[in-house]
Amino acid sequence: MKVTIKETRSEHILKFELEEFLDNSIQFEFNNIDEAGLSPIAQKLFYLPFVKKVYISGNFIAVERYNIVAWDEVKESVAELIETHINEGGEIIKMAEHKASKRSPLTFYSESTPNPAVMKFVCNKMLTQTSVQCLSIEDTASSPIAKALFNFPFVKEVFIDENYISVSKFDVIEWNEVVNEVRNFIKKFIDDGGQIIDESQVKVAEKSSTVSDADYENLDETSQKIVGIIDEYIKPAVASDGGNIIFDSFDPQTKIVKVIMQGACNGCPSSTITLKNGIETMLQNMLSDDKIAVEAV
Repeated sequence: MKVTIKETRSEHILKFELEEFLDNSIQFEFNNIDEAGLSPIAQKLFYLPFVKKVYISGNFIAVERYNIVAWDEVKESVAELIETHINEGGEIIKMAEHKASKRSPLTFYSESTPNPAVMKFVCNKMLTQTSVQCLSIEDTASSPIAKALFNFPFVKEVFIDENYISVSKFDVIEWNEVVNEVRNFIKKFIDDGGQIIDESQVKVAEKSSTVSDADYENLDETSQKIVGIIDEYIKPAVASDGGNIIFDSFDPQTKIVKVIMQGACNGCPSSTITLKNGIETMLQNMLSDDKIAVEAV
């Protein structure tokens, strides 16, 4: 097994690609050695003092480093460690244990967001690797569960990403009157074998979830840096509030960065404050340019 080293949009993360796919359906993120019980290779990697996180998906293992070393100093030794582990018959993921864990009961809990119109329903398991936003029932070709949710007369929008579903409501009703009903509906829909995302129908939704690799390569250097900052620092914080943010464009003349807000962030009363006091300030500081401005489109 040969390992190929690939750079990513983040200077802190490298991908170590394998010649064969592990399993197209698996996706893991380990933050420390205690979380990596399912992955012997991740456990080995965490013994390296500079390893911060390990991601495993498809045909690659990605490693995020701390700033105590540069990748040029250690990337070859990491690739060699991975190659040796695999070639000696070591497991990447303990698939038997993983499949057993997948049979554990599905649970959902509701979580309020900064947007009072949006409730976030969080699952104890990964639901999808593709973000989908449905602004109306006409947008639900790629998501049977979103289509089903629009049968509730108070549902305005649905956003699905990773392990949660954000539901936006009209003002005709309060969340405390219907939150348990919606949570139970989502759980029963999935328990009964209902489909969350139909990947064959994902077209615009897939493109809208992030900047594609092809589009990224065509961006100017500053735009690429902005995409990297958004993906690494801003997206995780926004996702924790049930939303998503996508880079749209950057005008080098006006210094305006345009972004798309999804999920709980779309129409949130505090989104303007988030854009100006949070995202805009971060981009100004990290790009050393206080003329940078951020607008939502």
